[in-house]
Amino acid sequence: MPGLGFETEADVVTTTPASQGASMEITVTRADLLKELTAIQSVVERKTTIPILSNFLIEIGPTPDGLADQANITATDLDHAIRTSLKAKVKKPGACTIPARKLYDYVKLLADGDITIKLLDNHWVQIRSGRSNTKMVGLGRANYPQVPELPTTSSVKIPSAVLKTLIARTIFSISNEESRYTLNGALLILKAESIAMVATDGHRLAFVEKSEQPLDGISGEKRILIPRKALAELSSLLSGADSEFVEFADDDLWLFFRIGHRTLSSRKLTGQFPNYEAVMPRDNTRFVVVRCSELSAAIGRVAQFADERSGAVRIKMEQNELKITAQSNESGESEDTIETPYTSDPLVVGFNSSYMLDFLKAMSNEGEVRLEFKDGQSAGQMRPEDPDAEYKYRYVLMPMRI
Repeated sequence: MPGLGFETEADVVTTTPASQGASMEITVTRADLLKELTAIQSVVERKTTIPILSNFLIEIGPTPDGLADQANITATDLDHAIRTSLKAKVKKPGACTIPARKLYDYVKLLADGDITIKLLDNHWVQIRSGRSNTKMVGLGRANYPQVPELPTTSSVKIPSAVLKTLIARTIFSISNEESRYTLNGALLILKAESIAMVATDGHRLAFVEKSEQPLDGISGEKRILIPRKALAELSSLLSGADSEFVEFADDDLWLFFRIGHRTLSSRKLTGQFPNYEAVMPRDNTRFVVVRCSELSAAIGRVAQFADERSGAVRIKMEQNELKITAQSNESGESEDTIETPYTSDPLVVGFNSSYMLDFLKAMSNEGEVRLEFKDGQSAGQMRPEDPDAEYKYRYVLMPMRI
């Protein structure tokens, strides 16, 4: 009877998946499945106009020796994809797609133990674990986009710890403005004996380099522009893996990063990254050296009273002290003073407080930082005050008018 919410017998028949003709059936452990879903679920876009992109693809193919002993899971947004695998007891090979967010949230709520995943008719998928039995509405495997394969030739092994550090010290400087397309990523620079990364949003620039880092397979110089989302996914994968190296390769359209049994592919950014070397300060002769933790705490306090839109704080250097001040009509004014050796002429310059804090956070607020200036109108530079530092790290900031 329409309008009262009652189901007719015909309704039940058409909306309940049949079990006849089912294909693909595997059993995995909840711990293994949750680990892999956690690693790849962030690639899936929450809001997409293409429904299939909201799904995971689970595939099990036959092998020459019989049934496979692992399942492959893929997530993609068309520009990025992660493919991973986990050990599985395979009863029937095949493939299915399952709503990613729903599966991830559901598996998190299950108790530890085995999970059986079975493809039913009409692309429905049955998930059984203990006394829990759920059927999810999937979509056809044929509609899932093709994900590129890692090239088998000319790959480069990059130390995982080095790549993770490069990303952490530059990613916050990438532009969020989509119109500045070539600034929506960081530039990775590979040489035979060094590796570096640089990022800028036009207001600041972060450059970090690890010298004396031999890289096999590199002759001359190779520059790769990596999108922000790919870097974020890489950082997450590196944090959750114990692989010593990342295997990197590329082709005309794609970048590939293999970390253990997981492979991230990312569509290349096109365009020319700006000449970052031209904006590096070369004659910033006035400087102070302060503790990172002390400077971070002072900026954090003073910035509470900065203009909400600009976040600008004033840096004033005079005889043996560094003053940080801010004021706004809405909240008031604040000043913090740090004692530090300084004997040059007094200097006042304004900077975005959030930009300064980003750098100090990347330094883990540890050690000492050198602030270098030319005058109140030129770019300033921050860098670690450690001549024996493993990484060469420079952070350039454009001044603000206050």
